[in-house]
Amino acid sequence: MRSARLLRIMLLLQQGRSATAQSLADQVEVSVRTIYRDIGALGAAGVPLWTETGPGGGIRLLDGWQSALTGMTGTETSALMLLGMPSIAADLGLSDVTAAAESKLLGALPVPLRASAQLWRDRVHVDVPGWFTVPAANDVVPVLARAVLGGREIEMGYRGGRRVVGPLGLVVKASVWYLVATRGERVLSFRVDRIGSVTESKNPVVRPEGFDLARWWNASMAEFDRSLLTYACRVRLSDSAIRALPRVIGATAMPATAPPEDDGWTTVDLMLESEEVALGQLIALGGGVRVLEPTSLRISLRDLASNIALDNG
Repeated sequence: MRSARLLRIMLLLQQGRSATAQSLADQVEVSVRTIYRDIGALGAAGVPLWTETGPGGGIRLLDGWQSALTGMTGTETSALMLLGMPSIAADLGLSDVTAAAESKLLGALPVPLRASAQLWRDRVHVDVPGWFTVPAANDVVPVLARAVLGGREIEMGYRGGRRVVGPLGLVVKASVWYLVATRGERVLSFRVDRIGSVTESKNPVVRPEGFDLARWWNASMAEFDRSLLTYACRVRLSDSAIRALPRVIGATAMPATAPPEDDGWTTVDLMLESEEVALGQLIALGGGVRVLEPTSLRISLRDLASNIALDNG
């Protein structure tokens, strides 16, 4: 996405300091050769750049030159994070300011870069909601977003009760919004479509030291996935079944496996969600699976395979 990189270089230089090609390369994570090509492209697009060699030299913009991005409001600048995600911007009540931010951003770009950005906008579309689902009502999302950004506690209705929580962030997963918040000493997540009325407080939120929303969410989801794996079973798998196993049971449930035995098969201990789930997953391995324990799963797999054979005989 060269247009995004060129814009970033232009904004870095607009801070008023000269920068070496190496420092720019480090900040945008490309090679020095790529930086020189990008500087040439910016110059060809009409951005007034000049370079100075020797100690204290570098690349800089002509003194006094500014892009039109300085005309953006604070809300519009924040809304830049939502470009290309109209459904999320709508839930947050930011559709209009996101559209305004996009227009100002495109208008501030030199013509060649503007055409490249518009090409991406016109030819890449992000569709957040899942298949065959109706997005849940998210009327309280703008209120929650205001509390999250303002760092204020809220009192909310949730599952028939009232709770005082400290909002830390919002997460949207497969079109479902979640509020991540402190409650006492714990950090919890709450489905937004289950939140009733929300009353904002003047009490400040005490954020846990070093709290990182994305890191916490990923760890929480991994822990939730692991908590579902309560059904133990032992199987023998062929080489092809071992290769297919991660796709069948998912990465979270994938155990460490020993080398194959003399006959080419491997004994594997699995933790899956339930016998019903295990049956549906193991049948996908076809003739490459032999259940050792428990007996009930082995019988269920045998009966299911027999019925499939009879129905397709």
